[in-house]
Amino acid sequence: MNRQAVFRAETWRLKEPFHISRGVRTEAIVTVVEISAAGHVGRGESVPYAHYGESQDSVIAQMQGVRKAIEGGCSRQDLLQLMPAGAARNAIDCALWDLEAKMAGRTVYELAQARPALAPVTALTIGIGTVGEMAFKAAMLRDCGLIKVKLNRHDVVEKVRAIRAEAPKPRMIVDPNESWDIELLSEVHGDLATLGVDMLEQPLPAGADQVLDDFRCMVALCADESCHTTADLTTLENRYDIVNIKLDKTGGLTEALALKRTAEARGFRVMVGCMIGTSLAMTPALVLANGAEFIDLDGPVWMEQDRVGGLLIEDGRIEPGPKPLWGQ
Repeated sequence: MNRQAVFRAETWRLKEPFHISRGVRTEAIVTVVEISAAGHVGRGESVPYAHYGESQDSVIAQMQGVRKAIEGGCSRQDLLQLMPAGAARNAIDCALWDLEAKMAGRTVYELAQARPALAPVTALTIGIGTVGEMAFKAAMLRDCGLIKVKLNRHDVVEKVRAIRAEAPKPRMIVDPNESWDIELLSEVHGDLATLGVDMLEQPLPAGADQVLDDFRCMVALCADESCHTTADLTTLENRYDIVNIKLDKTGGLTEALALKRTAEARGFRVMVGCMIGTSLAMTPALVLANGAEFIDLDGPVWMEQDRVGGLLIEDGRIEPGPKPLWGQ
């Protein structure tokens, strides 16, 4: 098969600063892959993540390293052996899925033997701010189905209590992004349960979560930074109830589908998450949405301007745009 591959870096401005425990960002820094063959073009987007040692330059360099194999016709399964999990493999894998679907005249859902989720509910995220700022944003989200609250170590219970007072109905995820220790978790988990928090996402650093072996949290615990691929599941048993599957961690939809199947078979509940990117990065992750207990794919909500044909998100409900962006 004669293919051509194009790799490029892009920057997309956010509507407002996005503040988590690791810092603040005002832009979405992404990498895009386009693979063309037989008059069709498959596309994929990924988000290089500095926390995992990635940058736009390093991801593009990884892509260039496998250009010959891609243009020579390597398969998605070949890619699992050629590249490690991460942003570079994700964009290429998603582009290959898109190209395969277009060449076959089928949808990616059909190729993956997956059922689409009908208007799934995504979490809408409240970034870190003062108690008053976060409560104000919660009031605007009182009618959505799921809120995700970013926190650090400061004013944990006070912020959640203020948010819950303004938005009593939505389900709630609390995400400290690894910024807590076991002492803080022990101090606040009972209050968070009383306030109706449905899930606590990666409170402890990934390299220090072995202390959860002997801890029984009153709120369901989700592994994010501790769970990248299927190989991680064994160490997560007895520590976490839920795993957060992100394509930029798994290195694409191919491994993500395998992770979801294996996690569910081992008794884990599933969350589908994302980095901050455009609808081109979110749409492939929707293939995992059916059966997932939590979905966090609100990246496009943060964009000052999304891609043409992007997802439509209203009160947290996700609908495809009028012209499919990917996978059909």
